Amino acid sequence: MQVSFENPDKVNGLMTITVEESDYKNDVEKELKDYRKKANMPGFRAGQVPMSLIRRRIGGQVKVDVINKVLSDNLEKYLKDNKIDMLGMPLPHEGQEPVDLEKPAPYTFQFDIAVAPEFKAELTAKDKIAYYDIKVDDKLIDQQVDMFASRAGHYEKADVYDPEKRDLLKGDLRQLDENGNTLEGGLELSDESLMPAYFDDEEQKEKFTNAKPGDIITFNPTKAYKGADTQIAALLKVDRDKVGEYTGDFSFHVTEVSRFVKAEVNAELWEGVYGKDSGIKDEAGFREAIAKGLAGQLEGDSDFKFLQDVRKYVTDKIGEVKFPDELLKRILIANNSKNLKTKEDQKKFIDNNYEGSVKELEWDMAKNQLAVANGIKVEDKDVNDAAKEMARMQFAQYGMSNIPEEYVDNYAKEMLKKRETVEQLANRALDRKLTAALKEVVKLDHKEISLDDFNKMLEEDNK
Repeated sequence: MQVSFENPDKVNGLMTITVEESDYKNDVEKELKDYRKKANMPGFRAGQVPMSLIRRRIGGQVKVDVINKVLSDNLEKYLKDNKIDMLGMPLPHEGQEPVDLEKPAPYTFQFDIAVAPEFKAELTAKDKIAYYDIKVDDKLIDQQVDMFASRAGHYEKADVYDPEKRDLLKGDLRQLDENGNTLEGGLELSDESLMPAYFDDEEQKEKFTNAKPGDIITFNPTKAYKGADTQIAALLKVDRDKVGEYTGDFSFHVTEVSRFVKAEVNAELWEGVYGKDSGIKDEAGFREAIAKGLAGQLEGDSDFKFLQDVRKYVTDKIGEVKFPDELLKRILIANNSKNLKTKEDQKKFIDNNYEGSVKELEWDMAKNQLAVANGIKVEDKDVNDAAKEMARMQFAQYGMSNIPEEYVDNYAKEMLKKRETVEQLANRALDRKLTAALKEVVKLDHKEISLDDFNKMLEEDNK
């Protein structure tokens, strides 16, 4: 076997592999013999099928499979031995004619190889990067207290409907005919819940002003939700494709007005949030615990912004990088070939995705260099910890901050069963470890900022 590699511009490589008969013959014979041992054909005992028949039946496919493996193994070995960093996957050389494996060897194959450009990503104590310290002020703590109180709240009966307080109405819903009478055989629902404050139409909202138990109100669901099929279907308990059959008026007989009441800020609330063994004895302690939790969350936000700024700083410092653009575009198209049927589809896909993909590729390469320079490795424990962190965050979104570790572990294990999730978590773990390391390497330019201003800054960054 002969292998050669041409790389005149450092990023576009052409690999040529010439395969002789001796490179694949023995492996083909072994595969055919193994198949013969298990072959079961009419008229022959198991394992006694003539080799000539085996060759005619599967010989060609076995030869193709073996040669493909030989090519793959030798291509990979050459890249590894010569320390060539390939981007994506090798593609058949555009100028090569199809290789006819029906003819005798040797066979010559050529592959286009996208080679990673060489650049150096480096950070030292001489590099100064902003780090935004988000203030935990009384406004933030008040908002968090209000959120906890709302999550632990409940509904109480009220005498009169008040839209400002987002009251909930319960009652009986009946479809009306064109004369305003109950439609015979029409839709009727009992003990239905209704929140007029969330109607899209102001006129329909006003119909329920000062409603009280015993009132019968006529309104139009289609007008109330301005034809939004999902909301109308949910209210009427019908399929979305049936919504068009109910465009007329309905009556709503109010049987109950319920008003949401937030929980009181007392021991019951803070024990529900942090547990009975939290050590919190009064409201001041509750607010202190909230402040501590917010500080941890906001540090994560600050770290996220810091790594964004590191990315811009490093890529600016690297300068322009030459990539094998045309070859990378071919690789992108090949990876998404199922969804790109025409040349027009391919062009649109490249126009929308290529620039962003190359930027991500450059940052991934730079990030890996920084990780190596700082001795950072992502291990199984790091990925598992990232899964647990994500699990806790998801529980926290539902107001569940005092979750037993057993539940967190089980949730994390379920996430780790999906390969794509593992890859995301591994990248998340790398970002976290790299951020912690770089905060110790570069000079941090600390800037105090409110959460509102911090969020506005992130919005500007993402425009």
